Formats: sequence, C-alpha cells, structure tokens
Amino acid sequence: MNLSDFFGFLHLNWQTVTMLAVGGLLIYLGIAKKVEPVLLIPIGVGVLMANIPLSGLGEEGGLFALLKRAGIDNELFPLLIFIGIGAMIDFGPFLERPYTIFLGAAAQFGIFGTFLLAYFLGDGWLKLLDFSLQDAASIGIIGSADGPTSIYVSTVLGSKYAPAIVVAAYSYMALVPIIQPPIMRLLTTKRERSLKMSAKGRAVSQRAKILFPLVTMLLVGLLVPKATPLIGCLMFGNLLRESGVVERLSAAAQNELANIVTLLLGLTVGGMMVAADFLRVETVTIFVMGIIAFALDTAAGLLLGKVMCLLSKGKINPLIGAAGISAFPMSARVVQKVGLEANPHNHLLMQAAGANTAGQIASVVAGGAVLTLVPLFG
Repeated sequence: MNLSDFFGFLHLNWQTVTMLAVGGLLIYLGIAKKVEPVLLIPIGVGVLMANIPLSGLGEEGGLFALLKRAGIDNELFPLLIFIGIGAMIDFGPFLERPYTIFLGAAAQFGIFGTFLLAYFLGDGWLKLLDFSLQDAASIGIIGSADGPTSIYVSTVLGSKYAPAIVVAAYSYMALVPIIQPPIMRLLTTKRERSLKMSAKGRAVSQRAKILFPLVTMLLVGLLVPKATPLIGCLMFGNLLRESGVVERLSAAAQNELANIVTLLLGLTVGGMMVAADFLRVETVTIFVMGIIAFALDTAAGLLLGKVMCLLSKGKINPLIGAAGISAFPMSARVVQKVGLEANPHNHLLMQAAGANTAGQIASVVAGGAVLTLVPLFG
C-alpha cells in the first residue's frame, strides 16, 4: 500500500483532466447557456464521476457498469424512452401537413452519407481506421439524430464503438441549437427565412389520431420488421396519449417514466466517456463524423425545403426542412427561433413540428433498414 492507492489526484494525467474539462463544459452549457439541460447536466455529471481516478464506477459491479448492462446492452433504455417520447408527441401537425414526411425522409441523408464515409475510411477501401461494416453502419446511424435509435442499432449490430456512438448521438442532439443555425443561415436567404406560412393545415379527426399509431406500427413493422421494437414502442406511447381513456398511463409515460429513464440514461452515457476509451483516433473521428452527419441531415432537409418553397410559390418556408431531423422537439424550436430572427411575426413552430415528428418516424424506418441490410452484406 502507498499513497497512490488512496488519493485519486495522484493518478491524474492529461487524458483524465481533458475528460473532466469536457464534463464541466457540458454542465456549463446546460446551466449557463440552457442548452438542453435535461440531457447535458446528467451526461456532464456522469463524465466527471467516471473520470475521477479510483472511483470504481465503471468497473465490474460499479454503478455505471450495472446501468450499462441493465439498460444499454439489452436495449431496454431506448425502448422505454421511445414509449415516453411517443406519449409526448402530438402527430397532429404532421397529419395536418402530410407533405412534411418528405422533409423527414430527406433529413436522413446524413445516415447513409456518413456510413459510406466511415466504410471508405475503414475496412471497405482505405483501411486507415479500424471500422468494420457494422461499425460504419452504426456510426452512420448518428445521422438519425435520435439517441434511442443510435443505442438500439449499434447494440444490435454489436459495434465495438457503441459507447462512442451513443455519446456522440446524445451530445449532438443536445447541441442542435448550436449546430443547426449557421447551416440554416448559410443555405437560405433572409427573404426565404422571412416567409410566413399558413397557420392552418387540413382538419384531422380524433379517430384519425387514434388510428395513426396503429396503422403506422403495422405498416412499418410489415415493411421493415427490424424496426418493430422501436416503432412499436413509439406508437404505443402515442396511442396512450391519443386514446383519451388512459390518462394516468399517458401521464406516467410522459413524466415519471421519461424522466427516470432520461436521468439514468444521461448518467450512463456520461459514465461511458472514460478517458482511456475516448481519447483515441477512432473515437475522435466518430465525433467528427457525427457533426458531418448532422450537417448533411440539416442541409438535405433545407435543400428539399427550398425546392418545396419554389414549387409552392413561396407558401412553404424552407427553414422547416431543417426540422426534418429526429431531434424532437429541439430542432422545431431552433426553426422557430431562426424564423423569428428574420421576421418577428414569423411563427413556424407548428409547421416545423410536423417535419420534426415526420423525422422521428423516418429515423426509425432508416434504423430498421440498416439492421435489415447490413447482415446481408456482412
């Protein structure tokens, strides 16, 4: 026994200090800048705790190891989160404007673009990095802008970089208010951003809202069976909301279930960000590719939005295309904020919410497609 067995500060090195600084930065962004604090504060605290030397939190039997085994390795956390998300989502704005499904589909371009890039750098062609086909597909799914889908796909495919992929997906989801606005301003003119859209969509009956989750679950499940767990949980949560007869279950899914699982998931994701595993070339590359994926998603949605704007003769504001990513509801809020900056009377929240919820469905379908196709070529 010596002093180094008792005092953690004697084990500090530049890698550990770097990760402690990252944890502090995430907490700062959550509290001081109010950037998705529900996600960033638990993740940041998890990073701090995991990187305190000698804490034992990530070792066998430690808190983070137990949480990872209980909720990440068996896909439990993402499925439970999807029930809560489904109960919180109002698909009304999407049903009022069904054309937004195309914006949701376009905004998944980052998945496949990033997958090809990762495979090109990995075992596919250049072999510069240790990325297998399964790893490349899992990295690409960061472009779904959907943390639960990223967890589910990377875990099912057995990617050895699942922890980094999960952290990147959740980190960038939380940083959507920082990542998206510059791209939105770059690819649209002030005149386009100023366009006002009609606040009214087509009327949607309560019966349609009840049938929608059931029909969607069946259609997506039958077309892409691998997506059934995700789309099933999402639509189950939405059915609880729209049925109107199980208010207690709907409220529990939206509040207690969603809050508890988000808390545990945030700590677990942060607890997976250990210096020894993260400060590597492959991991840093994954984080860079995560930004590329989100940028491609946003750009693809905006470009299709510009086409729709042209075809509709200015009735569709192209900004709502940026909300086609699955980061719900953060991206819709960003569209509203950027729209108001260009025109103080320009309220795009409901229109953007339609594209945002369409993106939620599209990301699940894309995740199921990846799970179906990768084994065929692996």
